[in-house]
Amino acid sequence: MLLLAMGIGVAAVIVLTGLGEAARRYVAGEFQVLGTRLIIVLPGRSETTGIQPGLFSGETPRDLTLADAEALRAIPDVERVAPLIVGAAPISARGREREVPVLGTTADYLAVQNTEVTEGQFLPPGEIDVDRAVCVIGANVRRELFGDGPAIGESLRVGERRFRVVGVLASQGRSIGFDTQELVIVPVSAAQALFNSESLFRVLVQTRSRESMLRVRDQALAVIKARHQGEEDVTVITQDALLATFDRIFTALTLTLAGIASISLAVAGILVMNVMLVAVSQRTAEVGLLKALGATRRQVLSLFLAEALLLSLAGAVVGIAVGEAASWFVRKLYPALPLAAPSWAYVLAVITALVSGVVFGMLPARRAARLDPVEALSGRK
Repeated sequence: MLLLAMGIGVAAVIVLTGLGEAARRYVAGEFQVLGTRLIIVLPGRSETTGIQPGLFSGETPRDLTLADAEALRAIPDVERVAPLIVGAAPISARGREREVPVLGTTADYLAVQNTEVTEGQFLPPGEIDVDRAVCVIGANVRRELFGDGPAIGESLRVGERRFRVVGVLASQGRSIGFDTQELVIVPVSAAQALFNSESLFRVLVQTRSRESMLRVRDQALAVIKARHQGEEDVTVITQDALLATFDRIFTALTLTLAGIASISLAVAGILVMNVMLVAVSQRTAEVGLLKALGATRRQVLSLFLAEALLLSLAGAVVGIAVGEAASWFVRKLYPALPLAAPSWAYVLAVITALVSGVVFGMLPARRAARLDPVEALSGRK
């Protein structure tokens, strides 16, 4: 029972810290899918007060436009710029119809977002304000509308317009909050006409190096401010800043989970104390014999503390084995969640288990050390 209680406590620390660490790695992986060296420009300024710009003045933030995106492209350290327009529209082909998210962007989106195409090609490069009637579709859209037949070169109706399918996206999970398998991508100018809007959802900017990201962020703010009559009415965030924020959040979460799980080790420590108290009461004659043979109080105290430490260590070993088995089981059930406790969690669990054993084993050890040898040999406590 003692080993089971200590083992459960250690296993809880390992599994819960593993969950927190897995969540952190999963989020980091999702950000890597978004691309590298990425800066995101959004319309509207983030206010620390939570009040939107122009709320009381009756003004609204100026829209981001294709001209703004072109101005950002002129920044020296910018490698690629992908303006985005997002909406939803009904699509149809071969008598089949459904509604899907539609993304308007440019050829640079492919490299900025680490997107792959399994059939055909992506949007052709060229002037961003040129309206081309071509589109790239997701794998599910291709299967549901075209079945086993060819999709490249086929006509696809999006809203009130017809587009020619030039490519099929690889299945890469989610991007910009949308499942790429359900997505239809069209040129950004075509999306503006389709949704009757000049405003961009956001602009993705890829820098030439990680070292230039902060410099490009400041330059992007200055460029947009100059174009918007001196108003700083956009929010510019870097991918690293977002990832660092989430990293801090999940690190705090992991430590909290580890603290909660450590409470179970304190409960196991109480069980150690109870078991050791029973052991002292049942072994008074042995303690008396040791003292009669010359054992000092310190030696008796050390003997019982060593026993408590060994029991705690054995429980910790059992807990590590159980925690590893539980982590393996979760990884098999949910392969997308890389459940694995950090190395410090194992150290923390073992140290906490040993400390619990010493702290709660001190009382019975001191009681054994204070026994009178004559009374202990006679069986009196």
